Amino acid sequence: MKKELSVLDRVFLAGESRESMMHVGGMFIFDTPDGASPTFLRELMEELREAPVHSPWNLRLRHPEFLTSPLQAWVPDDEFDLDYHVRRSALPTPGDERELGILVSRLHSHQMDFHRPLWEVHIIEGLSGNRFALYAKVHHSLVDGYTAMKLLAQSMSTDPQDMATQLFFSLPPHERPKADPSEPPVPTLNALRELGREQVGVTKNVGQAFMKLMRAVQNKDKDLVAPLQAPKTIFNRRISRNRRFATQQYQMDQMKAVAKAAGGTLNDVALALCGGAAQRLLLELGELPDHPLVAMLPVNIRPKDDPGGGNAVGAILASLATDLGEPKQRLEAVVASTSRAKEQLQGMTKNAIFQYSALLMTPLSVQTVTATAGRVRPAFNVVISNVPGPRKTLYFRGARMRAVYPLSIAFHGYGLNVTINSYEDTLNFGYIGCREAVPHLQRLAVYGADEMRQLSEVYGVA
Repeated sequence: MKKELSVLDRVFLAGESRESMMHVGGMFIFDTPDGASPTFLRELMEELREAPVHSPWNLRLRHPEFLTSPLQAWVPDDEFDLDYHVRRSALPTPGDERELGILVSRLHSHQMDFHRPLWEVHIIEGLSGNRFALYAKVHHSLVDGYTAMKLLAQSMSTDPQDMATQLFFSLPPHERPKADPSEPPVPTLNALRELGREQVGVTKNVGQAFMKLMRAVQNKDKDLVAPLQAPKTIFNRRISRNRRFATQQYQMDQMKAVAKAAGGTLNDVALALCGGAAQRLLLELGELPDHPLVAMLPVNIRPKDDPGGGNAVGAILASLATDLGEPKQRLEAVVASTSRAKEQLQGMTKNAIFQYSALLMTPLSVQTVTATAGRVRPAFNVVISNVPGPRKTLYFRGARMRAVYPLSIAFHGYGLNVTINSYEDTLNFGYIGCREAVPHLQRLAVYGADEMRQLSEVYGVA
C-alpha cells in the first residue's frame, strides 16, 4: 500500500541537494534513572532494535533516484533494516555540552539515504552528570515540526514508573474514520456553487492583503515587511554541507513577564533575542547592514486538535530591528512588525493563508528554481520558528527528559535557522547554521542570553 505526498512534501524533496539537506532533527537530554544498571543504555538499545516498526516509519520513496518524479510516493521497504536506523554513540571525555554539540553537528551534516526510510535515531552516552542524549532526524517531506512534537509527547510518559513507553517508530498509527467505499461522495450542484463562492472570497482576501503590503512598501512603512526588503548579509550566501549547532534554554515565566511589560507575545521576545544576538555578532564581524534583518516565521494553520502528519504551514515576514541600538527599542519594533503581519491573516481561511504565504515566498521559489539563491538579494535573512511542546514533565523508561533542542534546515542563501521548542516551563532554542556562512555560531546563543538579561533589567523583571 502506498501513501501519496502533499504539495509541500514534494517541495521539500525538490529542495534537497548535497549542501541544502531537507531533514530536521531533535536533541533530547535525559537524566539516567536512579538505580539504573550500568548496562542500562546497552539494554535499551537491544530492546529498541527488536521493537516493531509501524507506518510511516517503514516506508521509503518509490523513486529514490528521481526525487521530483510526478509518480513519487511512499511505499513499504521490503528490506527494512532497523539496525541501520537505530544507532549507539559515545562522547569523548569529558562528555560535556560542547562535545555533545560537536557530535550532533556532525550527525546533522550527513545527507540521508533516499533508498531507505528517511529517519534515524542515535542514543548518545557518556554525557557528564549521569545523563545521556538522544538525537533523532527525519526528512521534512515525511513530517513537519508540529507532527514531530505530537510524536514526542506520545513517545514519553508523565509517570516515571512507566516502563512500557516506545519511541515514535513503534507507535501504532492513529485510527482514522474511513469513508464507506460503497458510497463514494458525489459533489452536488449546491456544493460546487459554495466551493466557487469560497474561492472567489479567498482570491479577494489575498488580493486585498497583498495590495496593503504593496502600499506599505510605497509609503516606506517599516512595520509591515514585504518580500525582498531584507538586506544581504553573510548569512545569505551559498552554503556548504557542514553544519554547526548551538543551544540555549530560557525560563518561560521570565520571558512572559517581559512580553507582557512590552505589550507583545512570548514569540516577540524570542525574535528580539535573536535580533539582538545577530546584531552583535554581525557588528563584531564588521558585517552589520544599515537596514534591519528580516525573519520568516512559519505559521501553523492546523486546527487545535489536529493529529498531524505531512506539512501544513503558512508564513509571515517580520523585522528583527537590528538597525536599532537598544534592546527595548528592538523589542518594541518587533512587536509592531509582528502585529502588522498577523493582521494580514485576520479573517483568512486556511486556503487563503496558503495562497498569501505562497505570494510572500515567490521570490524564494524563483531563486530556488533558478539556482540564484545566495547570489542575489534574499527574500528574508533567517528562518525563526516556534513549535509548542509538552508542558508536563516527561519520562522515557524512567529517565527524566530535561530539555529538547530542535535542529532545522539551512539552505542556499539562508544559512541560519533558529527553531524554538517549549517544554515544561522553559523555551529551548536550537541554532543550526552553515559553518562557513555563520562564523562563531555559538556566540549567537551566548549573546541571546545577554539580550534577555538586559531586557529583564529594562522592564524590571526578576
